[in-house]
Amino acid sequence: MQLRFLGTGTSMGVPVIGCDCPICTSSDPRHHRLRTSALIRSHGLTILIDAGPDFRIQALNAGLRRIDAVLLTHAHFDHVAGLDDLRPFCLRQGSLPVFGSARTLADVRQRFAYAFDDTSQGSSRPSITLHAVEEPFQIGPLTVVPIAVPHGTWMITAYRIGALGYVTDASTVPPSAVMALRGVRVLVLNALRAEPHPTHLSIAEAGRVAQEVGAQRTFLVHMTHSVDYRADYGLPPEVTFAYDGLEIEV
Repeated sequence: MQLRFLGTGTSMGVPVIGCDCPICTSSDPRHHRLRTSALIRSHGLTILIDAGPDFRIQALNAGLRRIDAVLLTHAHFDHVAGLDDLRPFCLRQGSLPVFGSARTLADVRQRFAYAFDDTSQGSSRPSITLHAVEEPFQIGPLTVVPIAVPHGTWMITAYRIGALGYVTDASTVPPSAVMALRGVRVLVLNALRAEPHPTHLSIAEAGRVAQEVGAQRTFLVHMTHSVDYRADYGLPPEVTFAYDGLEIEV
């Protein structure tokens, strides 16, 4: 299984519009963070996790030509705004299956109502088939386990696919989710900033969750422009920041 980080930034991305802070003006490409999204390749399948407003440029950067399924963590703008950019894939492949919680998919159906309007003949629109999931399900030979985690007052969906655990936008990771993730070799986990936040894990909180799960490697994503790769946040060596374009073997 291969994992590519398409984006590792928070909802405003990095650089932030109009910001002259050291991170937003940094020449280090790892400080340029598109909105958080990822790509999994395994058994000849390509699975996209979230499609935010940067998805078009992310797909071009990755040379992406095919998608077999889309997993949505939740329906906030920075995770679903790029669903319309699935159109080229739909035109080549036909309807794409999109998986998520019932609440997430209800929001998608409302926000992208034109995609499901049978009277809109002749228009170019994404052709997607929504699949609400609460229990483990199959994408080809891959078993995908949805895991509910809190995002402030929301409950959103993390995923386990074999040896990979993917958790973004969590404010806490409850014991039930930790148990569902135990045994993964690679964990992807959100870490917004050093300071506490009501709806996202801080860097220190993410470090503690990583230790509870016990993955061999943990990669942090969904960082704001306050996070500096050059700084020491006291993380253990197996916990590191991901960056846009990073590809790893799981």
